[in-house]
Amino acid sequence: MPADFMPCEAPIIETLQTRMRGHQISDFADCAAMWADDNVVRYIGGVPATKQDSWARLIRYIGHWHALGYGYWAIEDRQSGAFLGEAGFADFKRDIDGWVDGTPEMGWVLATHSHGRGIASEVVAAALNWADGNLNAAKTTCIIAPDHGASIRVAVKGGFVQTRESTYHGDPTLVFERDRKMGET
Repeated sequence: MPADFMPCEAPIIETLQTRMRGHQISDFADCAAMWADDNVVRYIGGVPATKQDSWARLIRYIGHWHALGYGYWAIEDRQSGAFLGEAGFADFKRDIDGWVDGTPEMGWVLATHSHGRGIASEVVAAALNWADGNLNAAKTTCIIAPDHGASIRVAVKGGFVQTRESTYHGDPTLVFERDRKMGET
């Protein structure tokens, strides 16, 4: 193994409404259902995912924690345990002008039944707090479709600032960056 290999498990983070935990194979049905929902993917490529796509995504989420020491969390309702969505950080090696490889990219996606409850803002704040205390990165990034006002509001509330307009897979894309908050964990 390379000297810099430091596998880790996703930490459990609890917020007022949620529990954020590492993905498990048992999350597959919920992940596949969420990513197959037209409402969920409207601003994320616009095409519902196949089960094969969702399986690859689930394995990629698990692998990020083991290979890079960060990744995505499955989000569940703190009271009922119901699957609500996913949020976290990744290095997807995006093919976007000016993209800096190695900069953790934040993302979040919620199942339709979770929309409008403030969950995205809550989990983004918790994940960024974790990142500020645990990632050795000067900044994080995120990309958002220009028409996705709800996600833009969540990003700005989390401290992200739009730095440029670009395209990704031929679609207009806004690139946001957030500087690490030092000493705030």
